[in-house]
Amino acid sequence: MDRSKLIRNAFILAIITIVYNVFEGLVSVFFGAGDETLALFGFGIDSFVEVISGAGILHMIVRMKKAGVQDVSDVDRFERQALLITGTAFYLLAAGLVVSSALSLLLHKKPGTTQAGIIISAISIITMFVLMKMKVNTGRKLDSDAILADANCTRTCFYLSFILLASSVLYELFGIGWIDVAGSLGIAWFAFKEGREAFEKARKEKYICSCENEHHETKIREHFH
Repeated sequence: MDRSKLIRNAFILAIITIVYNVFEGLVSVFFGAGDETLALFGFGIDSFVEVISGAGILHMIVRMKKAGVQDVSDVDRFERQALLITGTAFYLLAAGLVVSSALSLLLHKKPGTTQAGIIISAISIITMFVLMKMKVNTGRKLDSDAILADANCTRTCFYLSFILLASSVLYELFGIGWIDVAGSLGIAWFAFKEGREAFEKARKEKYICSCENEHHETKIREHFH
């Protein structure tokens, strides 16, 4: 497959990621608020923040297409602003979930049901896994650190879905309120990490994935064989 087709594939994957996160966010917030499940509600807000991040990635891929080069590794002004907004939003989400979790425990609030969380998280696990694999494959063929970094961050969304699934299933089984709170705090922790990573990327001149450490920009190429 030639480079132009690979870039087009990357563009399509970026669009799918944004559209899916918008839909997932709307559904998750709707059912999270209606069923009073903090974990699902926080998961939905996280999806909306991912849309902002996705916009930066989409802009970067458009630059690749226009420039006609194999990779665009530098971070431009629009992408830097998207990263700063994303980081701020993730920090606010993390703080909001921690405060809301404390209030839920103090007021002894419990979700009505977490069935929607089970369904949404199961769909998200499948979707994020497929997107992650396709992004890794495209990034390798393009030899693009930027697209591989995006794939690694899609993996974070994959992990978040497991947190939501675990808390939703356990709550349905046992009906203990703190289980939903534990799920929301798990999402808050990942939101905090994503916020920190977004600010780290915004400070750098080149695209690398700092999702766990500075070596990921090379190690990710060996993942998912």
